[in-house]
Amino acid sequence: MKLADFAKGAATFLVAIAAGFLSTSYVDRYFGEPKLSKWATSGPSACVSADWSWKNWPWPNVPALSPKCKDGN
Repeated sequence: MKLADFAKGAATFLVAIAAGFLSTSYVDRYFGEPKLSKWATSGPSACVSADWSWKNWPWPNVPALSPKCKDGN
């Protein structure tokens, strides 16, 4: 093994480790447990308002076929 091959392998390994470390904030934001962990059991359920926006849903993805909000927001 030449020194150049070792340097390429080490650089690739370090770049992969750095990319994994830097992506943790993205993964935590979109796939992690929401900060309001007891929200789903104690809070109101998700609903669709009159302007078709989602209410009471902290995650970026939304459930399909959610009911309309009762207060008409």
